[in-house]
Amino acid sequence: MTASSEEDVAGLTRIGRIVADTLEAMGRAIEPGMTTRELDGIGRALLESAGARPAPELAYGFPGATCISVNEEIAHGIPGERRIGPGDLVNIDVSAEKDGYFSDTGASFAVPPVTRAVERLCKDGRRALWAGLRAVGTGRSLAGIGQAVGSFARKNGYTLVRNLASHGVGLSLHEEPTAIATWPDASERRIMTEGLVFTVEPFLSLGADFAEDGDDPWTLYSRPRALTVQYEHTVIATRNGPLVLTMPRA
Repeated sequence: MTASSEEDVAGLTRIGRIVADTLEAMGRAIEPGMTTRELDGIGRALLESAGARPAPELAYGFPGATCISVNEEIAHGIPGERRIGPGDLVNIDVSAEKDGYFSDTGASFAVPPVTRAVERLCKDGRRALWAGLRAVGTGRSLAGIGQAVGSFARKNGYTLVRNLASHGVGLSLHEEPTAIATWPDASERRIMTEGLVFTVEPFLSLGADFAEDGDDPWTLYSRPRALTVQYEHTVIATRNGPLVLTMPRA
């Protein structure tokens, strides 16, 4: 969508803060031994208490309030009986709707104790996200996001998953512009217009460059199998750069 009024910006800001606060609280709640279903229950309760509806469930009938992916799972993991253990890498994707507006955010959390490589991967996943965010602004090419993330990944020895893209969001969970690459894409010609609302969500990996289906209709796995992190914000493109909607409360 294009945020074209103060009402739009206010509505997007409200739901952006709700999903950001939910994600942060879920990350703090992770403990070895808990199931991903229990973690999802925490997220559901927080969203519902804020008057928001889980977007994957609302839009697609996803069997959970949030997507929780562990280790080799890199996206759309179904909350269930899998127990989180020490050393696991847990990705949480939180998206929701309130008052007709949608927002989407995500982050990866390493459960101690973790190796230096995993610690660095998480740190650099956040840096890759911000490399992409700094390329956002009215009149700039969407291709600049992937170029910036790709440059960061190449310089630091990572690969990027190249079939999980960023997307428009706002009045629905997924909308135009679709398939915004967070890797270098020479074919991308679209320009960010003032007020354009979309996500930036690179998948930075220790070796994977593709996401593939698993045994259920939802969960995606890294190919080749390699630890992968995803960090995601919803933004509005402005003349002054990105207005990040999914920052948690200070």
